[in-house]
Amino acid sequence: MDFKHSELLRFTTAGNVDDGKSTLIGRLLYDSKSIFEDQLEAVQKASERRGESEVNLALLTDGLKAEREQGITIDVAYRYFSTPKRKFIIADTPGHTQYTRNMVTGASTANVALILVDARTGVVEQTRRHSFIASLLQIPHLVVCINKMDLVDYSEEVYNNIKEEFEKFSYKLDVKDVHFIPISALKGDNIVTRSENMPWYGGSTLLYYLENVHIGSDHNFIDARFPVQFVIRPNNDEFHDYRGYAGRVAAGILKKGDDVTLLPSGFTTKIAKIDSHAGEVAEAFPPMSVTVLLEDDYDLSRGDMIVRTHNQPTVGQDLEVMICWFNERPLQLNGKYAILHTTQQARCVVKDIRYRLDVNSLHRDVEDKNIRMNDIARIVLRTTKPLFFDPYRRNRNTGSIILVDEGTNETVAAGMII
Repeated sequence: MDFKHSELLRFTTAGNVDDGKSTLIGRLLYDSKSIFEDQLEAVQKASERRGESEVNLALLTDGLKAEREQGITIDVAYRYFSTPKRKFIIADTPGHTQYTRNMVTGASTANVALILVDARTGVVEQTRRHSFIASLLQIPHLVVCINKMDLVDYSEEVYNNIKEEFEKFSYKLDVKDVHFIPISALKGDNIVTRSENMPWYGGSTLLYYLENVHIGSDHNFIDARFPVQFVIRPNNDEFHDYRGYAGRVAAGILKKGDDVTLLPSGFTTKIAKIDSHAGEVAEAFPPMSVTVLLEDDYDLSRGDMIVRTHNQPTVGQDLEVMICWFNERPLQLNGKYAILHTTQQARCVVKDIRYRLDVNSLHRDVEDKNIRMNDIARIVLRTTKPLFFDPYRRNRNTGSIILVDEGTNETVAAGMII
């Protein structure tokens, strides 16, 4: 198997405190033989120090000392592992309400969200909140892992009740693909190997699902969008007239000979060739990083965008955005912030706060417009120059923004353009 070309799947875990997220990831790493012996030894010693009878696999992911001591996840921990079929990046995100912003950060690039549910308590407020955030971030695949089945005697009835309860609630959400797996992270049931304790379950194990879920169509291959990151002018004799535009394909497919329009100028030209790190390629698609050369000499710089002539994004200065607020200082109405969008940077002002969203009940609060840390709200922004954007639900790359406080340079919010 050629590991260089195996597909990369990013997934995020979410669930209530003590639902076993870290144990689940530890079990995945351990059972798929993706940890080193010295890591395992360190975890064994830490487990002994804490007086635990078995090896606590959760300690594999808790990187911060405070996390290990308190037994909770505070920051987003990224873990990497691979099997012959795929490479994986896991974002282990915290369960506490006060860390909603960490979950948004960890989940923003995920293909799959694993929502953990404790079989003893079923669907709780946190489950609803995390599922809503997953749907808000348009994560294409949701896996509901009903954990701790060993504590309910591997009961099929308990599993079916939770499944039914979640399905009823998820109809309100914008999620297309939901999958249910009964597991025990502690005992290893249905994580990497099929559980003999649940013969009634006919579906796949978690690892099998992660290795085989189809993620090829998670990207938007329809609307060609190429934000220019950098202009390449080698200025040496060998490449005397070379002028290429480097960047990462945000959506669509670009081919040599395509008619393209350059934004913001509106000039049209054709693609002369596409270079990649391995030489010239016939076409480029997300998430490839390439250099595009054009037939005509037009002046393009960072933040400009190359698009198909007959398929263009919205060009505008007024944005309706759902944001998650990250900062201790609340959002200011009429406040001015720097806005980052694809490779473009501008400034913006908050023209209106439409409502604050209660993530637990999905209630829209139009009265209380104080947007504090970890709040989610719908706001209207006016930018100093036009941005080239698509709705977030159509394209996660050209539909997302970041707000930065210019005084402190802190990232204060992440947003999805509606």
